[in-house]
Amino acid sequence: MAELRSFLELSYDELEQLNLQTKEERMSRITEEQAREKRVKYLTDEKRIKAVTVCFTDLEGRLHMLDYDKKFLLKNHDNLSFDGSSIRGFSQQHESDLRLKIDWSAFYWLPSDVFGPGKVLTFAEVCARDGGLYVADMRGQLRAYMNNVYKDSETVLFAANEIEGFLFKGKDAERHYHETGKFDFISTGGYYHSLPNDPLRIFIDRAAEAQRAMGFSNEKDHPEVAPSQFEMNYSYTDMLIGADQVQLYKLLCRQVAHNLDMTASFLPKPVTGVNGNGMHTNISVGKKGKNIFYDEKGPDRLSKIGWDFVDRILNNADDVCLVLNPSVNAYRRLDPHYEAPNQIKVSANNRGAMVRIPWGNEKSSRIEVRSVGPDANPYMVMYTLAKIGLEGAANDAADNDKKTRTRFLPDNIYDAVKLFKQSRFMAEILGENVQARFADLKLAQADRCPKALGSMIKPSEIQFHHEVTNQYLWNQF
Repeated sequence: MAELRSFLELSYDELEQLNLQTKEERMSRITEEQAREKRVKYLTDEKRIKAVTVCFTDLEGRLHMLDYDKKFLLKNHDNLSFDGSSIRGFSQQHESDLRLKIDWSAFYWLPSDVFGPGKVLTFAEVCARDGGLYVADMRGQLRAYMNNVYKDSETVLFAANEIEGFLFKGKDAERHYHETGKFDFISTGGYYHSLPNDPLRIFIDRAAEAQRAMGFSNEKDHPEVAPSQFEMNYSYTDMLIGADQVQLYKLLCRQVAHNLDMTASFLPKPVTGVNGNGMHTNISVGKKGKNIFYDEKGPDRLSKIGWDFVDRILNNADDVCLVLNPSVNAYRRLDPHYEAPNQIKVSANNRGAMVRIPWGNEKSSRIEVRSVGPDANPYMVMYTLAKIGLEGAANDAADNDKKTRTRFLPDNIYDAVKLFKQSRFMAEILGENVQARFADLKLAQADRCPKALGSMIKPSEIQFHHEVTNQYLWNQF
């Protein structure tokens, strides 16, 4: 029988070459006009593309995707509307008409065995009816801030995230947790231990291959400390690209796991009695091609600028805790019995510290913010840490109490919400409107769960977790 379809399918080597080239263009700050002209021409000339997947992220950090027919998109890419009132944390019913503005520089060729043939993907920002940036779109806020910082002083912020996850048996294991009450491990091997062809290793290999094909520049991948836990590390990059890669990392892992009849879970603490999942966020700052966090003679080889960055994060740790740990389940991870980074301090070696200073050189010198959950909105995390690190208030030299006593991050979401709502600095960073919306969303989730959670994982903290596909269950509460 003759083949009826002729959709684009590229080898992983071809995908990696194309995606790395596009990434390099982004790093060299290709203009919006140049990127749009180049991608529109490609889509016009390439007849084997059937659809373009356009992605945006809501206030809580969920990735949303719309597939546009290629021909339609080419004619209407400057007028893409959607109903924002259906997205939690976005517009109210009376202001539901929002727009998508495609970021043509954030363009990806996709592995056809993961996404299907004939598709490419691009990120978009959300705009209000007047065409201006929508206040609750944190990707747009991060991008605008990064551009302003570069324009003012040629300063570039870089990031790399270490994202841990669990692999469980069966599809949609999180969505069915309220029925089963448990997760089933794929592997019980533990840290670095996995046989070459066991299910966990097969999953890690396939997910890492897909990430490399999409230009992640992977460095290493391995099983983590807990049973069935994994981590795949990739190189640092421009902070906005890094945030995009967090969303793609989780999307790829979930899809690869689904294809293997498994579930990749990024809940911070899905199983009682074992280590949870983190998203350690490594940050450095460059200026005119030089890493300004590096000082060979500085304490732990970190410059004064780097130490000031750390000091501001620690000084505002209570205010920002909800941004870094935005779910009921996240506060189970901040348990000191499982290497939890819940101490408001900095250390080169203590993994219980909120911030760690890895050993680095003039290229790799950085800080590592360890108290970030993998369910956090990566754009909000990056934007908030960047603003605090560059502009936040440092510790008052006279405040000896903060320097001498051991302080801890909140151990429950209610305290975190209270501190977040009271924070004037968070109101300045996010705006009072977005600050209130985010706090209300987190309280709505918390109020669906018991206030006294106890030691065992409860179905409600999974069932009403913002990353779990359970819109139907949310509406039955």
